[in-house]
Amino acid sequence: QVQLVESGGGLVQPGGSLRLSCAVAGVSVKDAVMSWYRQAPVKERELSGYINEDGRTTHYDNSEKDRFAVSRDDAKNLVYLQMNRLEPQDSAMYYCNAALYGPSGVMRNEYWGQGTQVTVSP
Repeated sequence: QVQLVESGGGLVQPGGSLRLSCAVAGVSVKDAVMSWYRQAPVKERELSGYINEDGRTTHYDNSEKDRFAVSRDDAKNLVYLQMNRLEPQDSAMYYCNAALYGPSGVMRNEYWGQGTQVTVSP
């Protein structure tokens, strides 16, 4: 059974930093595209960034490109989202996602965590 558990959210002042963690069980982070999404109230869930199976390729949405970084610890099977220079508009529930792809590039399975809340406020 695959489980993703996020942690590290909380209240932070504008300009501050947070590091979110995603503990993964049931699948290796090396075998999945690991992504972070966020969803603010009354908004669609949107991709913040992801790291590919090779552990080197990352991608970020434009607004987070220079402030967020996705990384992983293969030994601990953890994925991180380092967020710097946080802004009030970064306030959202942040979700970890694991997507497994077959050899043809078609997604076979997708898993979500329960989310961790990030609030950026003075």
